[in-house]
Amino acid sequence: MSQPRLRTVVVLAAGEGKRMKSALPKVLHPLLGRTLVGHVLAAAAPLGAERTVVVVGHGAEQVRAHLAEIAPDATGVLQAEQRGTGHAVRIALAAVPESAGTVVVINGDVPLLRPDTVGALVEAHERAGAAATVLAAEVPDPTGLGRIVRDGAGRLERIVEERDASPAERAVREVNAGIYAFDAARLRDTLGKLSTENDQGEEYLTDVFGLLVGAGEPVAVHVAADATETLGCNDRVELAALRRLLRDRVNESLMRTGVTLLDPDTTWIDVTASVDRDAVIDQNTQLRGTTRVGTGATVGPDVTLVDTVVGAGASVVRSHAVQAEVGPGASVGPYAYLRPAARLGEKAKIGTFVEVKNSEVGAGSKVPHLTYVGDATIGEQSNIGAATVFVNYDGVAKHRTVIGSHARTGADNMFVAPVRVGDGAYTAAGSVIVDDVPAGAMGVARARQRNIEGWVRKRRAGTAAAEAARRAEAAGPGAEPAGAAQSASDRAAGAREGEAIHGDAEAVHPAPTTGDTATD
Repeated sequence: MSQPRLRTVVVLAAGEGKRMKSALPKVLHPLLGRTLVGHVLAAAAPLGAERTVVVVGHGAEQVRAHLAEIAPDATGVLQAEQRGTGHAVRIALAAVPESAGTVVVINGDVPLLRPDTVGALVEAHERAGAAATVLAAEVPDPTGLGRIVRDGAGRLERIVEERDASPAERAVREVNAGIYAFDAARLRDTLGKLSTENDQGEEYLTDVFGLLVGAGEPVAVHVAADATETLGCNDRVELAALRRLLRDRVNESLMRTGVTLLDPDTTWIDVTASVDRDAVIDQNTQLRGTTRVGTGATVGPDVTLVDTVVGAGASVVRSHAVQAEVGPGASVGPYAYLRPAARLGEKAKIGTFVEVKNSEVGAGSKVPHLTYVGDATIGEQSNIGAATVFVNYDGVAKHRTVIGSHARTGADNMFVAPVRVGDGAYTAAGSVIVDDVPAGAMGVARARQRNIEGWVRKRRAGTAAAEAARRAEAAGPGAEPAGAAQSASDRAAGAREGEAIHGDAEAVHPAPTTGDTATD
């Protein structure tokens, strides 16, 4: 059995990226779920390298902190003075003197690079026993890129940077992708022979190829099947172009696995997100971070989900969710906001203008509209009335509200935590609940209505309201208010419809002093 290949990955991430015009190091700019350098490390990960070295420079501490989060096994090596790519690789290898076998060097700004392409480069290099292999691409416009210069037999002769190229060499459209595989021993030996006799006065890693050719060592070119994988990023315009290309790649892949995207051009899905088959993603939707969308779910239009799980068959419309969980068959929106640790059970409903934070909403329970649910637990098959506030903060600490199963809470309630409403309990509309409501009880917490006769005539004399009141008083008791067009038959029909919707009127209006309990 052959011995496994020893491999080291070196990522060049020390550049300042001046054209980005940003306080953020270039390699830390985000692109659909990962930073630029994060995409590169993900592409190299399947190689199974024994060690990964990231050369840092500009914003070194920021880059190192990011590496600690996404690639804790990688070693950050400082290139304090940027003296070229050859110098950077020399510093990297000095940090891992025991490295042997194959050294893979990748620029830190090629986010579209696929793992299969990196693997094919390394496999071709190792199979050929080459001293060095460069990944090349054929591009329509090579401006700004290093050119692959071949001899009359088609073999690699050297790699030349554009600023050092002749007019004939600048016409070449086969370019250096900035991704290489080297034999470790021969790379170490050749790096020590690099000079700075070039337009920038730097040590070019690409000069290693010319030196190896001159020494009679075998070098090779591996051409990428898709030139877009080799595209780098130098400014915000190029970053936006790469983002669109990656969006299209992600969306095409999902559609081919059975996901429906109604408008791929306005659908942005991070590479770290996942969508199961038969899900439907409507227009203007973003699925970010570790978001997961289950089979048959519908998301969108106008939805942003961040690190959120959407269960099978669920629906999320015109809403925003962060670190939330939407259970199977549940529905959210429109215009809902799920904050971290919002968890909805199976077939739960969060409706229009509802905000949920750090709360569980049980299976089949409904919070239909105009409500804030914070630090609460709601049982199964309960209904929360409109304009309800779970008052969770006393100015110092957060407290929790518990609503039982099959409970019905009235419109315009406030639950001043900590407080509990038992299973099957009701609360009257307009109540401020500060004490526990036992199971099966009706909680009422409001003052009896008091009417002050003649107040408008006395205190608002001369106003339109006072004149309207005067006319009504003159018409006598029982007169129809001005502008009321509804007939008695219309009102009767409305009453019958209300009974059909709400059921037993006594359950909703147990007494004239308690009033309505819930909305749906």
